[in-house]
Amino acid sequence: MDSERRRAPRYPFIADAVVIEISSDTKLVAKTSDLSIGGCFLDMLNPTPQGTQVRVRISHEDATFTALGKVVFILPNMGMGVTFTKIEQDQQAILQKWIANLSRPE
Repeated sequence: MDSERRRAPRYPFIADAVVIEISSDTKLVAKTSDLSIGGCFLDMLNPTPQGTQVRVRISHEDATFTALGKVVFILPNMGMGVTFTKIEQDQQAILQKWIANLSRPE
C-alpha cells in the first residue's frame, strides 16, 4: 500500500500489542503482523482514526518494546499502520535486536 513511502523494510512479526490513545487514554488490544525500525502494522477490528497519537507496547518472547506513534493509515475491520514518532534509547535497542533477528537470512 504505502510501500513507496516506507523508509525501512518491514518484516513479518507476530506479537501481542497494546495501543493506548494518548488523548482519551483508551486502551486497545492488538497483534502485530509486521514490524520495521520505523513502525508496525497492528491487526485489530476497530482501528483508531488516521492521525491519532498513540503509545504502542509490543511484547515478544522475554522483552517489551514501548514507543509513541501516530496512526498513518487504517484498513477498516483489519487494522492500522503506525509510525513510531518517539523511541527512548533503551527501547530502540530492543527494536534493533528484533529487527536484526528478523532480517537474518534463514
